[in-house]
Amino acid sequence: MKIGIPKEIKPLEGRVGLVPEACGELVKSGHRVMLEQGAGLASGYADRRYHDLGVEIVGDAETVYREADLVIKVKEPSGPEPGMLREGQLLFCFLHLAADEGLTRRLLASGVTGIGFETLEAHGGLPILAPMSDIAGRLAVQNGAILLHHQHQGKGLLLGGLPAAERGHVVILGGGQAGGNAAQLAAAMGARVTVFERQRERMGRMRDLGDNVTALYPYQDAVGEAVARADLLIGAVLIPGARAPKIVSRQQIGRMAPGSVVVDISVDQGGCIETTRPTNYLDPTYQVDEVTHFCVSNMPGAVPRSASQALSAAMIPYLKRLAGPDWQGDSQLQSAVNLTAGELIYPALREQYL
Repeated sequence: MKIGIPKEIKPLEGRVGLVPEACGELVKSGHRVMLEQGAGLASGYADRRYHDLGVEIVGDAETVYREADLVIKVKEPSGPEPGMLREGQLLFCFLHLAADEGLTRRLLASGVTGIGFETLEAHGGLPILAPMSDIAGRLAVQNGAILLHHQHQGKGLLLGGLPAAERGHVVILGGGQAGGNAAQLAAAMGARVTVFERQRERMGRMRDLGDNVTALYPYQDAVGEAVARADLLIGAVLIPGARAPKIVSRQQIGRMAPGSVVVDISVDQGGCIETTRPTNYLDPTYQVDEVTHFCVSNMPGAVPRSASQALSAAMIPYLKRLAGPDWQGDSQLQSAVNLTAGELIYPALREQYL
């Protein structure tokens, strides 16, 4: 199969679809792999390293899209990219179509078969999304801690506190992969952490992080009271493939103290907070009622080398199957198909758009 990897064009997105070693695995399996020139540079991978492993370096994205049977990306197509896709072609990347009807319509018009990293399920989890959720959860706390600094219009609060100074209060909506990583880091920093989660098993894992972590069921009144007292609010709610439900209202954000911070990891799926709107690393924050919001829709793009390595390792077993002759008989891959030949396939998307 002809496999193409274009350079990511989202602002300050440094990840690459596959690291050189993963490409080498595909070449050894008999596939032709093409990489757009410079696609791996921001992740620390020079074209020469790909070339030495048998990858063909091409000069522009148009060539990649024109010649590839299977296009591997990180982020969803944007700008001119949907127009370069075609019927009969496979696209394997993060799609997040529930948050973008316009992109959904453009991909339907192209006829491409789009398989979402975030909708590929195996063994009760989301194996390709998981490492990016790990990173996003940790970055949510790191960025939130910095945005609480005075020079960033924050409260001037050290998140973990210190002797004679109070601890910061971190409220996390969701105790899954992203929320769990956020809770782990916030707890290790010494913050007071409250995690709202529906599943008892996850609640137990959150409590086990330390005596400074409390796990609660998300009763509406309890969430509202905790949000009002939060120094840092992190949204980490996920329904695979579906638009995220709104857990926190604009009115509740208005009751937060000036200088508080909101980080919504769920922004890729539309956000779980009413005041969420997607931003990028060129202009990552905005204010609502004197509360700073950080809602970057590609948070792991800030650490492209780590993220690209983790993403390739998670993806390569499924990619090898997708590049094989009988992938359509693979139930896991088939269940991750979002759309094909102008038709919406994924149930949550059909329910939303049809």
